[in-house]
Amino acid sequence: MVDLIPEEKIQEVRLNTDIVELVSEYVQLKKQGRNYFGLCPFHGENTPSFSVSPEKQIFHCFGCGRGGNVFSFLMEIEGVSFQEAVLRLAERAGVDIPVQSSGLAKPANPHISRMIEAHELLRKFYHHLLVNTKDGQEALEYLHSRGFSRDVIDHFQIGYALDKKDMAILFLKGRGFTEEFLEKAGLINRTERMNEFIDRFRGRIIFPIFDNKGNTVAFSGRILKEGQPKYLNSPETAIFQKSKILYNFHLARPNIRKKQAVVLFEGFADCISAYGAGVDNGIATMGTALTEEHVHLIKRNADRVILCFDSDMAGQNATLKAGEMLQKAGCSVEVAIIPDGKDPDEYIQKKGSQAFLQHVIGSTITFMAFKMKIFREGKNLENEGEKLVYIEQVLTEIANLKNPVEQDLYLRKLGEEFSLSLDALKQDLRLRIHTRTNEQNFPKTDGRKPQAIRQEKKLMPAYYNAERMLLAHMLKDPWVAMKVQEKMQDLSFHIDNHQAIATYLYAYYEEGNPPDLSGFMNYLQDAELRNLVAEIGMIPIPEDVSEKELNDYIHHVLKHQIMLKIKEKEEESKRAEREQDFDRAQRLALEVLELLKSLNRL
Repeated sequence: MVDLIPEEKIQEVRLNTDIVELVSEYVQLKKQGRNYFGLCPFHGENTPSFSVSPEKQIFHCFGCGRGGNVFSFLMEIEGVSFQEAVLRLAERAGVDIPVQSSGLAKPANPHISRMIEAHELLRKFYHHLLVNTKDGQEALEYLHSRGFSRDVIDHFQIGYALDKKDMAILFLKGRGFTEEFLEKAGLINRTERMNEFIDRFRGRIIFPIFDNKGNTVAFSGRILKEGQPKYLNSPETAIFQKSKILYNFHLARPNIRKKQAVVLFEGFADCISAYGAGVDNGIATMGTALTEEHVHLIKRNADRVILCFDSDMAGQNATLKAGEMLQKAGCSVEVAIIPDGKDPDEYIQKKGSQAFLQHVIGSTITFMAFKMKIFREGKNLENEGEKLVYIEQVLTEIANLKNPVEQDLYLRKLGEEFSLSLDALKQDLRLRIHTRTNEQNFPKTDGRKPQAIRQEKKLMPAYYNAERMLLAHMLKDPWVAMKVQEKMQDLSFHIDNHQAIATYLYAYYEEGNPPDLSGFMNYLQDAELRNLVAEIGMIPIPEDVSEKELNDYIHHVLKHQIMLKIKEKEEESKRAEREQDFDRAQRLALEVLELLKSLNRL
């Protein structure tokens, strides 16, 4: 399949796609020195170990080991084939791919693609019914009465499903979809009594749900007239999992990146109302608690998160749980307080957009301040016992803060509020931190003495590092590759993957290809080798390597190979003596002598 796209077109796409710009669409990158760093999108982490080199046009994660060029990044992040990655980047870069090639590109999973196609068609159909037909007039007027402008309706592609049991079925069957397939996609239901198929969302205002790439993957329908349930959502399907979806993420991401902040709501209705009020970096969970996948997605795109949940008890508990998860992931968390037990949508309806922007989003408090507020609720701080409970709770939370400045700030606030000695509070804090550290370093065991957990970094042998340095220079300079090939002769690198890379590299240069790390990765068919090339390619090396330095590296590699051969022949010689094959033993002893001489000549 790959060969169907001409090689020169593949190279044109690669050369016209900047890896930093591509990766920045998925990962929040910060420049450090010559490279860019961010949180790896392929595994969960709190400390950035994902590096992108604009000079070499490659990426590498020092945590999970993944690496590659623009094609392999898109293949990994989107789960597409090489050919599809080339076609997507070609469209992005404005490179024309011949029709006979592009027509043969097939999605990684046709079933998934077909399911998305059904949702996309229905989303456009529902939107058309709402804004362009008399049948949708009542629903449109209802939305206008709720403060939904035409801009908001178009932005979120809100629609309307007529109160007819088979309109969507007829519409999609006419485009080749079967009823059984549409049932699996969650778009229609089968009745138990009549055993017939009916539209799932009939008589409802339709809110499309998009995945993080902008594909329509589900719907939420609000009943227009009387009936239950008020909201009806798509079931989870192959393309829709609530634990992975953040509502409005694909539309808000550019503004999140620009502002380096995200406003997180509990539901899509609040998110839509907030957008109408001027919050263009808002996203929402889909009626479920925040998950680790949500957190990783948020952290990759912004450091600052504003939680704007309902102000009732359930909303406060959700704020605490979400805030803890986000803070643990390294986010700076703030809380937007909505007064009088209201939710964001209700507050905007009653107080207006300006009040929401100024008094809610514009008047956030820190997550620590929010927790202190929660701890105070229901307590009589004039009572000594309840006061001590409150102080204990606050000190425990302060001890969990990583920033010493924050710790000092809240200690001073606590001391001023209750006329406590700052020195005493600091001493208490140090004791708490010391105790917690000991518990982490010396976990309890089954009666045995606790032992410190040691993580010693394994030192690699000289030949291993020498092989890596040789490959790093060989990837950069064909002359170095030629010298290494010449000096190694019939000997090979000890590490199999190092030898595989060298073999491919010799062939790559023999075909007349220039030294190009990103280009060489296309030459490799093995993902493990590409990851290793990315890792070695990220090793900082000088522009030029002296012949002495090169010989030193080769010396370490050859010395190890000769030592292995000597050991092998000595063991073989001992076996020959045990078998009383003295001629073979003598011949092997002479070969060992010759190897020792060659070792001395190095």
